[in-house]
Amino acid sequence: MTAPPPLASDYGPRGRLTIDRVMPSVAAALGVPGFADEVGFPRASRYVVMVVDGLGQYLLDENRDAAPFLSSLTGVDGVVCGVPSTTSTSLTSLSTGLRVGGHGMAGYTCRVPETGRRMNLLVWDQPVEPELWQPHRSVLAQVAELGVAADVVNDAKFSESGLTRCTHRGVPYHGVNSTWERLDVLVEVVESAPHCLAYAYDARLDHKGHAEGCDSDAWRETLQAVDSDIERIHEALPDDTVLVVTADHGMIDLPAEGRFDVDAIVGLRDGVDLIAGEARFRHLYVATGAADDVLARWREAVGERAVVERPENLVDWFGPISPAVRGRIGDVVVAAVGQFAVFSSADFPQEQSLSGFHGSVDEAELLIPLLIAAGNRMAG
Repeated sequence: MTAPPPLASDYGPRGRLTIDRVMPSVAAALGVPGFADEVGFPRASRYVVMVVDGLGQYLLDENRDAAPFLSSLTGVDGVVCGVPSTTSTSLTSLSTGLRVGGHGMAGYTCRVPETGRRMNLLVWDQPVEPELWQPHRSVLAQVAELGVAADVVNDAKFSESGLTRCTHRGVPYHGVNSTWERLDVLVEVVESAPHCLAYAYDARLDHKGHAEGCDSDAWRETLQAVDSDIERIHEALPDDTVLVVTADHGMIDLPAEGRFDVDAIVGLRDGVDLIAGEARFRHLYVATGAADDVLARWREAVGERAVVERPENLVDWFGPISPAVRGRIGDVVVAAVGQFAVFSSADFPQEQSLSGFHGSVDEAELLIPLLIAAGNRMAG
């Protein structure tokens, strides 16, 4: 007998503080009118917000000895990244102050409604203008219009990417090629303005987790390096600057027995025109009139290993879904729970080579650190 599927209400943000509230709260702490501080950040004239890709709260808690500086900081409890728990979605929520139902960056991959094609939102492999796909201004751009210096310090290779154009257009982008260059440039842009907000990003942990697993020695060594680099940034920043460190999602390692291949199940793709998302969170775009059959068939196939639901029943996950965004989210979504993920050997063969995964609604993926390091003058 097939076990009943888990309830969507048992997962997701469930009224907690989400990543989209971070930047507006920083703007309020800077004294910028029109923003509300829902976090409780200290008032300051200069802020740096740094994202460590893939550093979930669970991972930080389990590896505190590898991150002594980050572990020493004051944290805000219970912060989640939102759903799907993936980079393109979370970084856009952070930058715009919107949930995915508003900004429309619906996952690692999703459908372009106008063409029916699948688009990778990190690679940006379809002829879609990022400014039209995601038209909302970032918080950085908004505070810059109100007289606050706003800058992005990030890898040079991302300077013209579709994701950057969706998240950080309209403000200076300082492309760097090493962690030492990032340190120098970040300090330079902060010192150059008495009233400023700067954003920085580090991708190393996420890359290492995907390749070798987040329970590997290599991942912990990378965390040590990231921790040391962030401590150096804090020490070098002006004393009146607040450094905020957060993440875009957590990560889990996935054993071989949890890897479910949809293409090995006869009939499971019936009525499904396109599969997108990623292994832990799938969007199913279905033929007209087939949604009920697809929903029932997938619930029977995966049982309690995933939440299989229609997006209109998941407002807690996505926020209110605008008409412009609705066609990008699957007609049925499949959110893996526990040590399980949905693969497609036909469409996504490269995913089988990965060790670490994220994207879904387990706490290990959703919970993220939100750490506050006040400057020495402020602390004193």
